[in-house]
Amino acid sequence: MKGILGKKLGMSQVFLEDGTAMGVTVIEAGPCKVTQVRSKENDGYEAVQLGFGLRKAKNVSKAELGHFAKAGLESAPELVIEFPLEGDAPVVGSDVTVSVLEGVKRVSVSGTTKGRGFAGTIKRHNFQRGRETHGNVNHRAPGSAGAHTYPARTIPGKKLPGQYGAEKQTIRNLQLVKIDAENNLLYVRGAVPGPINGHVIVEKI
Repeated sequence: MKGILGKKLGMSQVFLEDGTAMGVTVIEAGPCKVTQVRSKENDGYEAVQLGFGLRKAKNVSKAELGHFAKAGLESAPELVIEFPLEGDAPVVGSDVTVSVLEGVKRVSVSGTTKGRGFAGTIKRHNFQRGRETHGNVNHRAPGSAGAHTYPARTIPGKKLPGQYGAEKQTIRNLQLVKIDAENNLLYVRGAVPGPINGHVIVEKI
């Protein structure tokens, strides 16, 4: 299995053998239920569909309930992701745990960043503010948006105020410091995208 699904529990620290403190993110990874196995004969490609968590049954359609009932679930998972098939196909309804990452030193973690709404250029793009001197009216404004007569338009890609956050982000090549198989926990060095209890995808490199 190439990866596993989970949720971010927050940040902590672990101490190395030499006494050095290392900041880590604690991720509750799995157990994930195998909800479907894709095959070339039926689907044109090979993949494994995993589900993590459970939604309330009242918020799930009958089609989804029927699909996930084949895997022995009473409702639909909160997060459903497909991974390319590696090796033998698992059995539908079986569990995937953190043991799939045993021996792995580096991982990539994907998540949805915190949504910060509509933000100005200082918060969104780290612009500097204007001077607070007499006569200056540009305190937090973005400044010039382009040339005047030519090209007489704003160049595409210009950094301006707008929606900030709430987008998928992947942090690559993170060190997998520790695996707690008993409690389904992963300890990853550094920060990962998203708020506490936000869903993440952990993949081998």
